[in-house]
Amino acid sequence: MNTWTDRFAERMARVRASEIRELLKLLDQPDILSFAGGIPDPQLFPAERLQAAYQQVLTEAGAQALQYSVSEGLPELRRWIAARMTADGVPCDEGNIVITAGSQQALDLIGKLFLTRDDTVLAERPTYLGALGAFNAYEPTYGDLEAGVPAGARLAYLVPDFANPSGRTMTRQEREAVLDRAAAHDLVLVEDAAYRELRFSGTSEPSLLALDVARSGSIENARTLYCGTLSKTLSPALRLGWVCAARPVIDKLVLLKQGCDLHVSTINQMVAAKVVAEDYDAHLERLRVHYRERASAMQAALARHMPLGVSWSKPQGGMFVWLKVPEGLDGAHLLEAALAEERVAFVPGGPFFAVEPQANTLRLSYSLLGPDDIDEGVRRLARVIEARIAHPGSNMRRVARSAA
Repeated sequence: MNTWTDRFAERMARVRASEIRELLKLLDQPDILSFAGGIPDPQLFPAERLQAAYQQVLTEAGAQALQYSVSEGLPELRRWIAARMTADGVPCDEGNIVITAGSQQALDLIGKLFLTRDDTVLAERPTYLGALGAFNAYEPTYGDLEAGVPAGARLAYLVPDFANPSGRTMTRQEREAVLDRAAAHDLVLVEDAAYRELRFSGTSEPSLLALDVARSGSIENARTLYCGTLSKTLSPALRLGWVCAARPVIDKLVLLKQGCDLHVSTINQMVAAKVVAEDYDAHLERLRVHYRERASAMQAALARHMPLGVSWSKPQGGMFVWLKVPEGLDGAHLLEAALAEERVAFVPGGPFFAVEPQANTLRLSYSLLGPDDIDEGVRRLARVIEARIAHPGSNMRRVARSAA
């Protein structure tokens, strides 16, 4: 028998480990101040309410909560999502919703539904690394959303609100322009709205899907697929996301989900439906206050400590700040030095580019550290950057070696 590698499907050559997931394995050491994770602060999880809801569901529903369920998702939860979407400018009903195992599964199913080998996916620069990981298995090529629409383009992927990794929010004019381009070239638009509920300053813009529905007259005529999630607001461990789209799209996604995992956990859906039915907007406001404080601390620390030549985004929501350091510096090399010399971590920006990576970029997340640790971590990182600006030829060890 030949090696297993010889027996894998050709598409596996495109599948790579997430650089962020691999990096997180290095960060268990308690002395590291980490801006790398980009995950919700666990102190914000409504743990007591979730515990009470599990007990209530098991008492009231019993074996039904532990049984198989419909692939579309719990009707009660889908109706709640449809009501939220309707209030956000997208009139729809539960037939326009499918529940997925987080929005990550939604991206995978969408890739499976729409992409054939060598189709072109248009993406922002930078873009969400997890989306690239989901789409890569279906062997597309990638194009820059801002650089035009090449022949073979089928799908455009965007994070319009507080994007991971850039923290950027698209203006109303930019959203309208994307819809114009999609209509002109008959593109499917995938709107990743993972952070949309986490606006803590500024004025909310309509979602792409809301603008699309306003133009086309109905969600059934819209070309936009909206991917939402409860991972950033309730808990990632629930693994609850959804797609809101025209019914023909939802029907096909349901068929794909049946072949994938049948359905999302029944009991988790029942629990989530109970928790979000009570005081959900007040819970969101608590999250916004919390992340506003962290983001403000990050902005103040960057202004206080970063040397000249470093610039950064100023997000109005979400969990991320995007840094650009002077040309000639490399984010991956800076990480090596930051871990070895200052015990501070972040994510290099290069992997977030589907095409033409910009090495002199970094992603910082303010979601997990308190204001004092944010200030100290930024101070340490600034020392590393300043030293490399002064001595750009410094030798740096590889991450695995420095973390060993």
